[in-house]
Amino acid sequence: MPYKVKLDTFEGPLDLLLYLIKKEEIDVYDIPIAHITKQYQEYLEIIQLLDLEAASDFILMAATLMRIKSKMLLPKPELEEDEEEYADPREELVHRLLEYKRFKDVAEEFKSIEEQERLQYARGRYKFVDDGIDYSGDSSDQASIFDLIAAFRKLLVEHKQTPVHRVEEISVTLDDRIHFIREQLVQAKKIRFNKLFKKEDTKIVWVVTFIAILELMKQKWLRAEQENPFDDIYLMRMNG
Repeated sequence: MPYKVKLDTFEGPLDLLLYLIKKEEIDVYDIPIAHITKQYQEYLEIIQLLDLEAASDFILMAATLMRIKSKMLLPKPELEEDEEEYADPREELVHRLLEYKRFKDVAEEFKSIEEQERLQYARGRYKFVDDGIDYSGDSSDQASIFDLIAAFRKLLVEHKQTPVHRVEEISVTLDDRIHFIREQLVQAKKIRFNKLFKKEDTKIVWVVTFIAILELMKQKWLRAEQENPFDDIYLMRMNG
């Protein structure tokens, strides 16, 4: 049976493009569309492998990138003096990215203000009640879903297994891997991401393990940390 993942905080195709632009240190006004399309498709392969419910949106963006790429491969038409300048096929995408980033930045600013307000209580107006929620997962060093996909993709590339065309029953379940991860993080409150993936395990075990990590993050049982952008990822228990 397929394992489907739905995360409330899952980011969309524009988030992935912004992530790749930052990771590759690309000028958003001059996106090398062939390179960014190749990078995007590599991440899309992982998203489809995980059968994430949002995959259709990512596929649509992949088609958009391919359309822009094909337009840029066509020779530019020769313009007459009174004709308008040839429009850059990337222009609409750049506009969407900048608008989306502007809204994200504003949302982050409001979120920061909300967090500050939550820590302040005016005398005689508010009563503090411990709701039992751990808010420590809101710090800026938290790894994004795309950081996790990048780390998982790197593992798959480094440890390619010889394909064996054999039909057999899947012997691993999501509950098994969740239990495995919980055991690892009971013994050590913090663990490096790649330590959960054993070389001797099959690809399906790796995939289900990765989905189990996402599920535990959704349950707010663990969080993913990076000291600096694109550093190694560590998983940490959130409930002490």
